[in-house]
Amino acid sequence: MSITRLAASYVDPGTGVPLRRAILYVVLLLGSNLATFLLSSHYSSCATPPAAAAAPPKMATPTTTTVPEQPMDLPLEFHAFAGPHALPYGRNANWGTAELRPPVGHPCLAFPDLLAAFMSYPDCFDLAGGPERYRWLNATGKKRNPLNFSIDEVLASASPPGSVRIGLDIGGGSGTFAVRMREHGVTVVATIVNLNGPFSSFVAARGIVPLYVSVAARLPFFDNTLDIVHSMHVLSGWIPPAALQLALFDVYRVLRPGGLFWLDHFFCGEAEMAAYVDVIESVGFGKLRWVTGRKLDKGPERKEMYLSALLEKPLKNSWRH
Repeated sequence: MSITRLAASYVDPGTGVPLRRAILYVVLLLGSNLATFLLSSHYSSCATPPAAAAAPPKMATPTTTTVPEQPMDLPLEFHAFAGPHALPYGRNANWGTAELRPPVGHPCLAFPDLLAAFMSYPDCFDLAGGPERYRWLNATGKKRNPLNFSIDEVLASASPPGSVRIGLDIGGGSGTFAVRMREHGVTVVATIVNLNGPFSSFVAARGIVPLYVSVAARLPFFDNTLDIVHSMHVLSGWIPPAALQLALFDVYRVLRPGGLFWLDHFFCGEAEMAAYVDVIESVGFGKLRWVTGRKLDKGPERKEMYLSALLEKPLKNSWRH
C-alpha cells in the first residue's frame, strides 16, 4: 500500500477526521492569514503619504478682537449688562480672576461700530441724552411745561399719602416710567408692543415685567387691585370713542377706591377734543388735575391738542357705572 493511500485511509482516532482533510484545513488557515497580512501591509504603505506631504498645511493665525478696557460712551444700564463686574470676595482661585464677565453681553463691547449703528434707536431708547433722561422728574433750571406732571407731584396727591405701592403703565415704551416709579418704591408692570423696536426685550433687561396686552384686551388684574394706572400717548385719539370708553372702564375696574389714573399727554384733533372729554368724564373719575394745551411737534397746521389729567377713583360709590 502506498503512503498516499495510507494517509487518505488514516483516521485520527480522537476526532474522527481523516489526516488529508486535517492537513488541508491547516494549509488553508495559514494561507488566508498570510494573504491578509500581505494585503494589509500593501494598503498601509499606499495610504502613508511621503514625509513632505504629511506635514500639516500652514494656517493663517486668526486675529483676536480685544475688548477695550476703557468704558465706552454707552448708557450705564448697558455696562451693567455687559460687565465686567468685580467679584464680591475678590479674586477667585478656581476662576483665576477677580472679575465676572457675562458671556453673552461682554463680547458686544468688542464691536463699537455695530453698537453705534444698532443702539441708536431714537427718543425713548436714548437713556443718556434723550427726553427719557429727565422725563417725569421735577423741573430744574427752567420752567416746566404744565402738561408735564412729575412723579413726586402725583404721588403727593395719593389718598392716603404714601399708599401707592403697585401699578400699571399702559404702553410702557422703553420702561422708563416703571423704572422711575421703582426708584420711588412703587412696583409697576408695563404693557408693551414691539413697534419699531425691541421694546419687550429692552424693558425686561431693565428689570421690568413686560406684558403683551393690546388696548382692546381686558386687563389681567382683579377688581380694586392697583394703586395707580398710567398711560402716555397710547390711550389717545387714534382709538374710537366707544373703544376708548371700554378701555377706561377697565382701568376704573382694576383701580382700588382712591386709586389714581394718570392720563399723560392724551392727544387728538382740536375738533374732536370735546367728544373725547365727554367719554373720559362719563367713566366716573374725580378730577385732581386737568391741563390742556396745543400739540405742536407735528406742526400747528394739524390742529392737535394735548390733555394731561390726574384722575381719582372715588372712595365711595365706586361702582355707580
